[in-house]
Amino acid sequence: MVHSIAVVPLDGVVAFDLGTPPQVFNSARYAGKERLYTVRVCASGPVRSTAGFTVVPDFGLDEVAGADTVVVPGIGAGGPVTDGTLPDDCRAALLAAAARGARIVSICTGASVLAAAGLLDGRPAATHWAWGNRIARLYPRVHWNFDVLFVDDGDVLTSAGVGAGVDLCLHIVRNDHGSEVANRAARRCVVPPFREGGQAQYIERPIPFTAGAGTESTRSWALDRLAEPVTLEDMAAHARMSVRTFTRRFRDETGLSPRQWLLRQRVAHAQLLLESTDLAVEAVARRSGLGSATALRQHLQAAIGVAPSAYRKTFRQPVQSGS
Repeated sequence: MVHSIAVVPLDGVVAFDLGTPPQVFNSARYAGKERLYTVRVCASGPVRSTAGFTVVPDFGLDEVAGADTVVVPGIGAGGPVTDGTLPDDCRAALLAAAARGARIVSICTGASVLAAAGLLDGRPAATHWAWGNRIARLYPRVHWNFDVLFVDDGDVLTSAGVGAGVDLCLHIVRNDHGSEVANRAARRCVVPPFREGGQAQYIERPIPFTAGAGTESTRSWALDRLAEPVTLEDMAAHARMSVRTFTRRFRDETGLSPRQWLLRQRVAHAQLLLESTDLAVEAVARRSGLGSATALRQHLQAAIGVAPSAYRKTFRQPVQSGS
């Protein structure tokens, strides 16, 4: 069945954030099939954007009542990010959606809208690092994490600033329909299907990185060798740095240690192999560089909370005749 999504912008909406859900979710489809999502922009009237134009949504807030997922884009100014206030009709629509079990999502400072509605109390959440201190003071009951691109807390998901909304939408598509569909949507949008690291790599720093001295080429080199026993020392040698310098620069650029990053890439590759091949779990573990079926089970369980067989059963798409 087609999954319905309601996007709920407030006055002062960030235009990029408003355009992200329709672009990503409308790009999600199986090969040769119809769209998997319907996306409606819903508001009680015209909404001013931060880009100097006004948006006139095609749907009113009453459409939120039938949505499977509700997405709140970021706002550049206004009550939720300045004094904790929220229009009553928006609050009521969000609370009703959450009460009936709809998935609730925010992009960037849209998390302040969810927080103002009380939907983030006691939960982990993300928002743009530049607004972190202000929003944290307004909503101290929320467990804010300003180092990650997004937080998936099950029925409530929040992202960091602007481009991280793309990451979160692709993550939702990947969870709903698997990596193949998410990767296809990413290709249609001409964006990476997955970005490693967190917001730490985008926070302003007083001293810029030395041109040409980063770790990007070594990351590409390592991605081509996931099945091989690549070590931290191997990566540092490829980058022509000491282990200490390489580790520090790698963490500055990605927000992760080299070992954490490499493990994430191997788990992600194992997920893709489970979805797209009939390889035995032991073979998947070897090809992804995790070594053994036992190690694959442990890492997949730690990463997403399921066993390889359960993951394959959930996300493996049957081959369609004639496709």
